[in-house]
Amino acid sequence: MEQLNYSQNDLAEVIGLKSRASEILNKKRKLSLEMIRKLTEKLHIPSEVLIQAY
Repeated sequence: MEQLNYSQNDLAEVIGLKSRASEILNKKRKLSLEMIRKLTEKLHIPSEVLIQAY
């Protein structure tokens, strides 16, 4: 996200909730398959990047 200049708000717009975006960025919640699909489609982030272990 940093490389593409995306913010937490950009993530929240795709996922739907700012609190959920915060949980994902703080590694308290993992991305669901549906979230990965939305991020790939709307923010053009490769799915390979999103499915890597952290």
